[in-house]
Amino acid sequence: MFFASTAPTLQRRHVYSPAGRSLERFLGEALQTPRQQASSVEQDDKSVTLTFDVPGIAKDQLSIGIEGNIVRIQSREGATRRYSFAYELPQEIDVATSQAKLENGVLTLKLAKIVPANQVTELTIN
Repeated sequence: MFFASTAPTLQRRHVYSPAGRSLERFLGEALQTPRQQASSVEQDDKSVTLTFDVPGIAKDQLSIGIEGNIVRIQSREGATRRYSFAYELPQEIDVATSQAKLENGVLTLKLAKIVPANQVTELTIN
């Protein structure tokens, strides 16, 4: 028996041409999946709780920076492992009442939200 393709040659090339990009996308997603699973975000009216899995690192090897509503967590130079996370939150963070805890390789940040002050002024009608 003799088998022949029913698809025109141009279509077959079109199907195989993005194969390299598909492989790159697959590998990129495969590398990002553990990072996404290694963190969680919970939010209520007063705070945001971020949880990260950071095994094999001590608390003095981590740096946590908060600027407005952006939180950056990085491992310091000389740390046994490299970690780098950054989150942009919907509201600014009150650093004075926020907490960070590292226990059994899990970093938990409880970040207090700054409650915006009501700046409504009432105008008198003439």
